[in-house]
Amino acid sequence: MNSLLIAGTDTDAGKTVLTSALAAYWQMYFPDRSLGIMKLLQTGTGDRELYTRLFALDQSPEELNPLHFDAPLAPPIAAELEGRHIELEKVWTAWQSLSERKDFVLVEALGGLGSPVTWELTVADIARDWRLRGVLVVPVRLGAIGQAVANVALARHTGFKLRGIVLNCVKAYSEQEIADRAPVDLIQSLTQIPVLGILPHLDDPTDLAKLAKAASQLDLERLLPGVNLVPQTSK
Repeated sequence: MNSLLIAGTDTDAGKTVLTSALAAYWQMYFPDRSLGIMKLLQTGTGDRELYTRLFALDQSPEELNPLHFDAPLAPPIAAELEGRHIELEKVWTAWQSLSERKDFVLVEALGGLGSPVTWELTVADIARDWRLRGVLVVPVRLGAIGQAVANVALARHTGFKLRGIVLNCVKAYSEQEIADRAPVDLIQSLTQIPVLGILPHLDDPTDLAKLAKAASQLDLERLLPGVNLVPQTSK
């Protein structure tokens, strides 16, 4: 499958940073290969506007973000306020179209794995039903271990397959502070899921060169399986 679902433990875990880092790396080193980006569903403003500004994407706005609601609330609530319903078929169609046309597609989820997409389905349920493989972004802070364990348990319960975990430094921590708050060995032992790297804190998360460098320090072979990761060129 040529898609990666970038999920998180909760809102502001670092999904957008990881998506941006992987996209920056791809467009820097694989300019002749096509990449698609999709925000599964958005409430309020933020990600779709950021991706439009940062990246040259040969895709329609509907493919980038097929479903959007104005209120920055849980989708079922935001949709209800507008007198609408969650049209998942639109999201599915957009993802299918991108997958057929692009060499790879980065799909950013919303909230955490347990966040509601509809009144009946969570992000984890959608990932399972669409047979997506994904990565779990865990923010480095107190509580990171418990969040990782709980979200991996939910993924297993629903049948959502994770390729690994990426830790994201929400602040500028030292190596010791990272080890204290999100010890890799303990997280891997408790979840039985590999940690594929640590994203450093970026003062400017729109700096494409720094984003690409951050991505280069991750286990890209597991994050992007089946992709020839030998850079074609560098800028």
